[in-house]
Amino acid sequence: MGEIKLKDIRVYAHHGCLPEETIIGSDYLVQLHVGADLASSALSDRLEETADYVLLHKIVVDQMKVPSKLLEHVALRINQTILKEVACVQWSEVTVSKINPPIGGDVDRVSIILRSTRDN
Repeated sequence: MGEIKLKDIRVYAHHGCLPEETIIGSDYLVQLHVGADLASSALSDRLEETADYVLLHKIVVDQMKVPSKLLEHVALRINQTILKEVACVQWSEVTVSKINPPIGGDVDRVSIILRSTRDN
């Protein structure tokens, strides 16, 4: 078992419960951490036997484009898509952070962390 991390994926997206958030949009940072069987790819040096981080990045960006009210919903979609599309991934943990959220105070970001595992 190995792990792959994608740190600080920057995305501009339209998530939130307030109408203004879905119209104007906001900046987000996403952290992705997956656990995968990397033994075969480590030996073979073949891209098709690993969790391609280009594909992982694409999944994050594509799912962030779909507006949601809750960051939890976005994170679940990211995890579910990764587990569906990348066979060697056993678990996926995503942190979605909204930069400068509209909460009436001086807060750098709010984050949710969601971890999903493959059902065996």
